[in-house]
Amino acid sequence: MSLKSEFDDYRSRMNELILAQDNLPLKRFFSLDHQMYQEGALDVKTKELLGLVASMVLRCDDCIKYHLEKAQEVGVNTKEIYEVFAIANMVGGSICIPHTRRAAEFWEEISSNS
Repeated sequence: MSLKSEFDDYRSRMNELILAQDNLPLKRFFSLDHQMYQEGALDVKTKELLGLVASMVLRCDDCIKYHLEKAQEVGVNTKEIYEVFAIANMVGGSICIPHTRRAAEFWEEISSNS
C-alpha cells in the first residue's frame, strides 16, 4: 500500500468514526477547519502553503501530508514546495528536518503519480 493510500484510508476511517459520534463541538471544529481553507482574501493555494508551513513548524506529520495533498490538488509545483520547506525550517529550526524528510518522501510519491 502506498503512503498516500495508507494515509487517506486511515484519515477517512477515523473521520467517519469521530463524526459518527454526533458530538456538536467536534463537528463544528471540523467544519471551521474546512472553511478556513476556502477562497477568501487569500487564495486557496496560499492558504494551503501557509497551512503546510504551520504544520511543519508544529511537527504534525498527518497535517503535513494533508496540506501536501491539497497543495498538489491546487497546482503547487515542486520548486514552490521546497521553498515552503525552507521557510518552515528557518522558522522552526533544525527540529523540522526529520519532518522535511518525510514530507519530501510523501511529495515525491504524490507528485510522481499525477
